[in-house]
Amino acid sequence: MTALTVAAAQLTSGPDADANLKLVRDAIEAAAERGARLVVTPEASMACFDSPLRAVAQPLDGPWATAVQEAAAARRITAVVGMFEPAPDGRVFNTLLVAGADGSTARYRKMHLYDAFGTQESSLVAPGDELVSVLVDDVRVGLTTCYDVRFADQFSALGRLGAQLIVVPASWGDGPGKAEQWDLLTRARAADAQAWLLACDQAWTPARGRAPLGIGRSALVDPYGAVRVRLGARAELLVAEIDTELVRETREQIPLLASG
Repeated sequence: MTALTVAAAQLTSGPDADANLKLVRDAIEAAAERGARLVVTPEASMACFDSPLRAVAQPLDGPWATAVQEAAAARRITAVVGMFEPAPDGRVFNTLLVAGADGSTARYRKMHLYDAFGTQESSLVAPGDELVSVLVDDVRVGLTTCYDVRFADQFSALGRLGAQLIVVPASWGDGPGKAEQWDLLTRARAADAQAWLLACDQAWTPARGRAPLGIGRSALVDPYGAVRVRLGARAELLVAEIDTELVRETREQIPLLASG
């Protein structure tokens, strides 16, 4: 069995990337203080979605990502942080920066774009095209972002690639039925991947001219689809431990991935 203490930092990002960097650094500090080896912040932690994202976006070797990398390495914790990179066609990539405890870096670019509920994310964001997973203390962690959670195949594929934990940073807008969909989908995708799932949403905030950019309800779900921890709406830090033995047990008892 491999045990791993994980954290989800349910925070609210605004349009100021420097102010948001402080929130991310504070989350890294708080998670490390509570013994976490992995901390996840929401999608769009760098800047909320009603910001001028083309102006905010930076490459992974830019000052914003570098500051996150330095903060994670200083506390010897791996941080998965939502940010934006410039894309070659003038759009941006909706990116998860993985800042390793050892100073290493990796990234995942959101594959499924939120062209739904009257929103056209693809008008501003270019899609990624690659499944990504990383090792954190010998635990294989799969990376997904927000709207990806509606696509079961991505989670099953990550499970077949060996992911024992899947993270889902999100900026899940509020609306009729949206909380129920979030709860349902995060549980279902954990069961599809037969892996632990750590979902980290933006905290609920009052509407700034349109729907709020988060509902909270960050959660840790086990490989059977049972919710182990769920936060409420406000900014808060979830810290919990997972064990990979339960992943092995689930896949042995219900061999979905082997037969798919």
